[in-house]
Amino acid sequence: MAFQIFSSSFADGGWIPDLNTCQGADVSPSLEWMGEPPETRSFALIVDDPDAPGGTWDHWLLYDLGSKSHNLAQGYKIGSLGVSGKNSWGKPGYGGPCPPKGHGPHRYFFRIYALDVNTLGLPAGAQRGELEKKMKGHVLAEAQYMGRFERK
Repeated sequence: MAFQIFSSSFADGGWIPDLNTCQGADVSPSLEWMGEPPETRSFALIVDDPDAPGGTWDHWLLYDLGSKSHNLAQGYKIGSLGVSGKNSWGKPGYGGPCPPKGHGPHRYFFRIYALDVNTLGLPAGAQRGELEKKMKGHVLAEAQYMGRFERK
């Protein structure tokens, strides 16, 4: 079985519900993953919007998720699993889709990485560049899921 990530909150390529965006409660969607390589020791998650007007916008960075972790419940709470990095708003945890009004639909990529290390040695609040630097050479597999959202 190939490494994959999915959500019961919305279909791959489908529309992300308002509940999971700034138009609603801005809570994280449910996520599940499976099929990682047997030598996986931890996971990292990056959620971003490559269609943001100023360049890619990071919505969620989460790392040091133990190898026995295979899901995140809707409404993830900081500290319940893994370590939270800072999103592009400069805050830890999930920040839902919130593109400028009238900017059209944006794509949101949920990428999970299977890593060959138990911990990346990053403190809470790391930024994406730091996370990607620490992951370099440790990624065994990557899976992605994409949702769309347009702010009305």
